[in-house]
Amino acid sequence: MLNKLSALSAITLAGILASQAPSAEPQGNSFSPYSTSADNKRVLWGDTHLHTTLSLDARAFGVQLDPEDAYRFARGEEITSTHGLRVKLSRPLDFLVVSDHSDAMGTMSEIIAGNKEFMANDVVADWNRRLNNETGAAALKTRMEVMTALTLGNAPDMLFDRGFFESVWGEYIATAEAYNEPGRFTAIIGYEWTSGPNGSNLHRNVLYRDGAEQAGQKLPHTTIESTDPQQLWQWMADYEQQTGGKVLALAHNGNISNGLMFPETSTEFGKPMTAAYVEARARWEPLYEVTQIKGDGETHPLLSKNDEFADYETWDRANFAGTKKTKEMIPFEYARAALRRGLQLEQQFGTNPYQFGMVGSTDSHTALATGEEDNFFGKMSYMEPAAGRWSGELGKVGDFITLGWQMAASGYAAVWAEENTREAIFDAMMRKETYATTGPRILVRFAANYAEQQVPMGGELHGTAKQPAPVFSISAAKDPIGANLDRIQVVKGWLNADGDSEEKVYDVVWSGDRKAKRNGKLPPVGNTVNVADASYSNTIGAAQLQTDWQDPDFNPDLSAFYYVRVLEIPTPRWTAYDAKRFGVAMSDEVPMITQERAYTSPIWYHPAKQE
Repeated sequence: MLNKLSALSAITLAGILASQAPSAEPQGNSFSPYSTSADNKRVLWGDTHLHTTLSLDARAFGVQLDPEDAYRFARGEEITSTHGLRVKLSRPLDFLVVSDHSDAMGTMSEIIAGNKEFMANDVVADWNRRLNNETGAAALKTRMEVMTALTLGNAPDMLFDRGFFESVWGEYIATAEAYNEPGRFTAIIGYEWTSGPNGSNLHRNVLYRDGAEQAGQKLPHTTIESTDPQQLWQWMADYEQQTGGKVLALAHNGNISNGLMFPETSTEFGKPMTAAYVEARARWEPLYEVTQIKGDGETHPLLSKNDEFADYETWDRANFAGTKKTKEMIPFEYARAALRRGLQLEQQFGTNPYQFGMVGSTDSHTALATGEEDNFFGKMSYMEPAAGRWSGELGKVGDFITLGWQMAASGYAAVWAEENTREAIFDAMMRKETYATTGPRILVRFAANYAEQQVPMGGELHGTAKQPAPVFSISAAKDPIGANLDRIQVVKGWLNADGDSEEKVYDVVWSGDRKAKRNGKLPPVGNTVNVADASYSNTIGAAQLQTDWQDPDFNPDLSAFYYVRVLEIPTPRWTAYDAKRFGVAMSDEVPMITQERAYTSPIWYHPAKQE
């Protein structure tokens, strides 16, 4: 095990700071109005999903950077990547969750390193020899053999020794403690629970509000114990009861779940949908990872046929086992469809299991939280910047080959919190006062005023008799070192009078003097991208957009949700930067231009109950 806990240097964390307006007059014995502000929040930027050498798959495929490297990089230090490249973020992050897989945490690292106790077993010693000497197809076969055995619990018993797991977990959380600097940089303790029945992704990241004293009392849940999310939720309940601490889970990457991520009539494992399931999911999973390196999960063009921006970084071919995806699976994999389904399930059970907030994160297995197009270091260490990574195989399962260019340079989580601490960030996540971006640090505000109710993103409005439509206050400012903004949209979902769900996308404010066409669509903002030079001009778009908006189709008797989508002007995709840097010509199928975006957590509207 690597143990390099060095003295922490003090650094200044950059970020977009945006305080709410303070009270006009000082109160009590305080001179500064900010000292008495009840809502003095700012946006904190982070990654809730990052893997290091302690993750089974990350180490199997080459990464050698550990959690300390991940924290140092996230807080703004320059480090050296696994393959010897100097790398640094454009600006530090405010927080990081190192979310290594709980299954066999640290085990692959020790097998490859030749842990003396492990080498006493002939099978493990043979794995060590092969992992360190084989190349090409033989090496891949061995890596898969070891990962499968460890994931299914078929490896030698010594590899599942509780004492070893305790030592790995203890050092893991000790590293987080060493790099946690309240007010400057927050190291949130977390792990990834990696359920994948028959290759369908049901992964969840578990995040702690707590420090090592509580997190160290109970080992993380693993899929060797169970692959059913309901058992994870029970583990979470047991943890809170045992330690007095708090945890939350966020589901991610539903686009590889082959229709299992957001069930409707039965659970992921075919059991009848019950009120207990609905209530537990609503209790333990307040957030959803809507965008990451394995594609975007907001919506799909088959689900949102009238949304011209629906087909963004779409992954929709198969699950991890190579089982082909069918059209019938797609409605149960995307955030917008799940939000709509949640309104219907609430009518049936009295609780909405899919009343989640939005975050983005990387899911990088490199220990490098790089979400920017011009600074993208890939998913696995073998996909670090190189001339041929665009055409290399990211993965191959059955007949399905995922090529390097299909990786998405995404994303980051934005949290509106009072201060940069574990507690404040966790509490903001529980409030769903969060949003996702595909990489740029766009500053987004979204709030609603209705019948003396004032709520931010993630909040709920409750209908009263004969009230006009809510007023939504919406604003966005460009990333200070990024592209201008194209437009702000409001995405609405609602239940009609028959109980069926519908959706509509409204352009509510935009740059320039464009006028909507007869079909209601706004003309494109334009395109200044020079692909050959991997450059663009900020001569179009706007640095800031804002509006107060009311739903022209509001019906106070119908349940609804609203969230904001902010679009940048077109910019070069990471593939364009690679083509320029390495002087390579890519095939015509490779996209060279992207239109980055942000998704806020929704605000839900509940009609007044009928007397």
